[in-house]
Amino acid sequence: MLNTRTLNLTKNLQILKEFSILFIILLTILINSANGLANCPYGCKCDDETLVVKCGEGHLDVLPIALNPSIQRLVIKNNKIKIIDSSIQFYAELAFLDLSYNHLISIPPKTFAYQKKLQELHLNHNRIGSINDKILIGLQSLTVLNLRANLLDELSAGTFVQLTKLEELNLGQNRISKIDPKAFDGLINLRILYLDDNTLTTVPSLSFVAMPMLAELYLGTNSFTTIQKNAFNDMKGLIKLDLKGAGLHNISNESFKGLDGVRILDLSDNRLQRIPTTELSKMTRLEELSLGQNDFEIIPEGAFIGLTNLKKLEITGAGRLKRVNTGAFTTNANLEWLNLSSNKELNEVQEGALSGLPHLKHVILRDNNLQTLAEGLFPWVDLKTLDLSENPIICDCRVLWLRNLLVVKNFSQDANENIANVLCGYPKHLQEESLRNLSPGLLGCARTDHRKQAMIGALIVGSAASVTALVLILYRCRRKIREFLKGGWGNSALGRKEREYQKTFSDEDYMSRHPHPCGLSGLGIHPTFTNNYNPHPAYPGHRPIPVTEL
Repeated sequence: MLNTRTLNLTKNLQILKEFSILFIILLTILINSANGLANCPYGCKCDDETLVVKCGEGHLDVLPIALNPSIQRLVIKNNKIKIIDSSIQFYAELAFLDLSYNHLISIPPKTFAYQKKLQELHLNHNRIGSINDKILIGLQSLTVLNLRANLLDELSAGTFVQLTKLEELNLGQNRISKIDPKAFDGLINLRILYLDDNTLTTVPSLSFVAMPMLAELYLGTNSFTTIQKNAFNDMKGLIKLDLKGAGLHNISNESFKGLDGVRILDLSDNRLQRIPTTELSKMTRLEELSLGQNDFEIIPEGAFIGLTNLKKLEITGAGRLKRVNTGAFTTNANLEWLNLSSNKELNEVQEGALSGLPHLKHVILRDNNLQTLAEGLFPWVDLKTLDLSENPIICDCRVLWLRNLLVVKNFSQDANENIANVLCGYPKHLQEESLRNLSPGLLGCARTDHRKQAMIGALIVGSAASVTALVLILYRCRRKIREFLKGGWGNSALGRKEREYQKTFSDEDYMSRHPHPCGLSGLGIHPTFTNNYNPHPAYPGHRPIPVTEL
């Protein structure tokens, strides 16, 4: 009996002690409310007007309990907080809470039961091992939840069912390998979902119908190898799909079924052996595409057929890419931005590869293996951005056009232009010299442009040939011309004799006679009267005098 009374007394003393501590806390809060934020913790900045508290890097291992209970933003990053204790309930006015880069391991149930006004909760870069619906009770106003870079390994059904107003959920950089198909039920307003950098082996079979507003999905840095059929079939409203570094070796014809509305697609840093032309052709609304760091060797003709709305294309860091074929972008007339940089083996961009692109204004060919470029590749003068730097350009007369372009652009640059300098890679005596500063003579060009010389030569030869041909025709037709000129200048007597002579022939005989091979009509001469007299009728042995016998 005595032991029981002792235990009861001890229990009562413990309760009394807890009430005393709580009373002290409440009293401290009331005092601080009256005195503003005079007792701001060491290492923190407290603003009583904006109701914002920011605690920088320090040694805090618990949440401060002496802050103004009216604060709306609390930021405690890069500290050593291991648990969110009950003191969080005194800050019921919080709209923003950032506890990232701490040592949080677990979160007790109903921790945020009093944070009904909280809109953003950042718990990224901690050591949280699990999350469930009990922990998130009370967060009905939450719009952003950041759990990136923790130790989560699975998501159970209904985990986020409490978060009906959530718009952004970041679960990237965890260890998630298993996701229940109903894990995201209730997220009717979710727009952005990060599941990148986890250990998923297939695109999760999610009930995307439960997220009708989903617009952006990040699934990169996983281990998919391929994308199963109809994986995205229910994602009618998706605008951006990120599969960067997803481990893809191939893509089937049905992989992107249901993604008709996607406008931004990132397939970079995978193991694709070819450009998935057919598979992408159905994504007719696509505007931005990234395909760098893959294993294809060429960009063939019509590589992006069907992508008529494509505006921005980036293929960077493709270690095996060697050639861009003529007509590679023929069907992409709306292309505005082309980035083909850091492809170490790319040494050929065929003439015509960039033809038919009237809207192209930004071309980046930096850090490739290009030694020369054809002037007819593209109307370069129309570009606002041109970067050909870090290429082993051979500075000879073939790139005189490029040197002239750089000179013109250098003197006509405006705020919207970004023209990078080009340094020579060869020959040795011009290495690291700026192409823009080299004279035509140093490039091995004659004083006169070879193209102009060729054009002038062609004109001279053509003119000489025309004059020669005209002289031959005039000589061959000299008699006919002389006769026409005599009759056409009013020699009426000769005209009468000719007419009398012509009457000895019947109309049929005259019409049956062969016309002279040098008829006046062939010379473009049309007399106003008919002169049918032929002073040299055909007879055996008669022949025209060849030119060679003149």
